[in-house]
Amino acid sequence: MPLTHPAADVWTLLADVADETPGAPAFIHDARTISFAELQDAAERTAKGLSDLGVGPGDRVALWLPNVPAYPILYFACVRLGAVAVAVNTRYRAIEVADIIGRSGAKILACMPGFRRIDFLSILADVDPSTLDKLTALVTVGEEAIALPTVSARLRCVPFERLLSRPRLATNNARPNIPCNIFTTSGTTSVPKFVLHRQGAIAGHAQQVARVFGFTEPGTLSLSILPLCGVYGFNQSMATLAAGKPCVLAESYEIDELARLIAHHRPTTLFGSDDMYARLLDIVPGDRPFPSVRWAGYANFNAALVDIAEVAEARGLRLCGLYGMSEVQALYARQPPDTVVARRKRGGGIPTSPLGHVRIRDPESGALLGAGHVGALECAGPSLMVGYYGDASATAEAVTPDGYIRTGDLAELDGEGGFTFLSRMGDVLRLSGFLVNPLEIESHIQAIPGIAACQTVAVARPEGVRAVAFVILNPGATLDESAVIAHCRQGLANYKVPVRVIALTDFPVTPSPNGPKIQRARLRDMAAEKLSGP
Repeated sequence: MPLTHPAADVWTLLADVADETPGAPAFIHDARTISFAELQDAAERTAKGLSDLGVGPGDRVALWLPNVPAYPILYFACVRLGAVAVAVNTRYRAIEVADIIGRSGAKILACMPGFRRIDFLSILADVDPSTLDKLTALVTVGEEAIALPTVSARLRCVPFERLLSRPRLATNNARPNIPCNIFTTSGTTSVPKFVLHRQGAIAGHAQQVARVFGFTEPGTLSLSILPLCGVYGFNQSMATLAAGKPCVLAESYEIDELARLIAHHRPTTLFGSDDMYARLLDIVPGDRPFPSVRWAGYANFNAALVDIAEVAEARGLRLCGLYGMSEVQALYARQPPDTVVARRKRGGGIPTSPLGHVRIRDPESGALLGAGHVGALECAGPSLMVGYYGDASATAEAVTPDGYIRTGDLAELDGEGGFTFLSRMGDVLRLSGFLVNPLEIESHIQAIPGIAACQTVAVARPEGVRAVAFVILNPGATLDESAVIAHCRQGLANYKVPVRVIALTDFPVTPSPNGPKIQRARLRDMAAEKLSGP
């Protein structure tokens, strides 16, 4: 039975499950099923292939891949070698890819030239070769590349299948305290930071999530919709593996394909965003469109979908708010599935690990606050990062002397060992000396017919800091700015009323593994420009 004892490192986590349930399915992709024993065997062979390419302990291997079996195989191969897997967002393009690979010093890059939705080789062709001086080899998954881009001219190009044909690597360099993962932050306000995790933290968190989230229950089947290159999708898949249960890999985020996979495989476990569930509920008919799902974890990304949990509840889909970030891993906390929807819909919850602790600090005075007070969230526990790779100063700024992560999030304690996530601190508006959650203003404005979405930022004015709202209109709708401002004056305190309401076609975004994130810093710049103009 998996989880009978703690796994000290990531390789031991896999090896223990493979030993106890060798023939059980680990990953399902299209018509292919890979057992735990086959996964271990493939990883050992791939590790030998990577070793032949010069990969050893501490070396970085960049995984620029969709959710296909090669991703976990290459990841576990890195773990066995004591190497570090660098997650590269498949949404990234030339400048971003060059930055991630170059700054991480990756020795190997794995990509999928034949993938039908992303032209990896064309993107590589636009990369400045001088930025990739540490890269020595390109591992191609699937179809062999016929024409390689200029950047790869000096690189050794090796088909993934050739790695799989190697004998097993006898040496195991996996250890609890050595690094194994680099995830990138979203980089909405600066270049992405490299979040470094050690094997013990990854393995321990996977096992704890498997226990607390009920993945060990009979019949558990996980559908991995979110990209493995992001900590959210990665942690879900690792927890499923730790429980010895199968995980279906969805390589496409196209909503019709996701609906088909759900109908075909009948998963018990889903994780995604509010937008994903809204789109699924729109296209799948019936009172209970997803009867196999016991409960579904979700993250709030779209301010326009404040009632998605209630909408899902009415159709038999139980959504539970979660909390996580690259620095503490995803699934760090969860709202209890058996509580009322008004609580379950909120981000945050109770820490997954019994050793996880949260606290709230006044952002101005630095004093710790009790339940019911809003402040800056700090998190501690065994799932925390080692630090930011190559950036000691950023690490020192993010980690308190007693080992808590300064999350940069606004939250409040609930008095029951949990917390409620409110917003990013950088998103919080300080108006007339008060901290204001922008969602309060945005929800009020989005209640106006014709307004599809709203984002609010704060801008310094001679008369003080004022709110500026950006809106996206429904097709055919027009903006009556004065009417929107009057509506706000009727329902909000005067200091919360936007000084301007500006219509946009789209919000500026930056890509992330879980979907685009709104660039609020860019919105602040745009607001300042509008207010300074004639």
